[in-house]
Amino acid sequence: MKKDKQGCDMQTCLVCRLCVKEWKPAITHERKNFALKKGAQLFKEGDPVKGVFFLHTGRVKVHKHWGEEKELIVRFAKEGDIVGHRGIGAELVYPVTATVLEAATVCYFELDFFQASLKVNEGLMYEMMMFYARELQESEKKMRNLAHMPVKGRIAYALLSLRDKFGRNEGGFIDFSLSRQDLASYIGATYETTFRMLNELIQENLIILSGKDIAIAQEEKLRALTLAS
Repeated sequence: MKKDKQGCDMQTCLVCRLCVKEWKPAITHERKNFALKKGAQLFKEGDPVKGVFFLHTGRVKVHKHWGEEKELIVRFAKEGDIVGHRGIGAELVYPVTATVLEAATVCYFELDFFQASLKVNEGLMYEMMMFYARELQESEKKMRNLAHMPVKGRIAYALLSLRDKFGRNEGGFIDFSLSRQDLASYIGATYETTFRMLNELIQENLIILSGKDIAIAQEEKLRALTLAS
């Protein structure tokens, strides 16, 4: 990782936004800012936890090994999101890997300082509690989908979730370019099956593809697929 001299704007991440003003000089002193290129890793599965990261710019995928030579993408992170929190616990080992999908800048806080920030700042502590609750709910939904939902429904659910998270660009496409392989890893399906189901969704005029960009053409019909089991 290369140090980012410009630093962050003190507004994007949770720590900067939700800490009381008296704590902000400590944040300025303790934070470390880094710039990363596409393909760089913030940490790897099995690494010891030394701190947490907040994305200032860029996109990151959080993934883990799933069987032999396969990966399961747990989540995608964008500006303002925390990355590395899954390693905070009794063992202090990252159970996932975080890989940069497009050039990114991050704020890094060592674990001791981040934990002290939680104890001092009630607003930050509450938001982190709610974040963990939302992530647990989403993880439970993904596990249910893997067990009971057909692949086409899982694709529909993923696209709607990504649209809600990243929004749309000026062209109406989901503001997040996603490779077919990453989509397959995100929904827990093979590349071949994912490719075939995407083609069916195109033929049914439910989605529009342009390279790696995807637009939702008929939301109600796409959402109906997520109700099938």
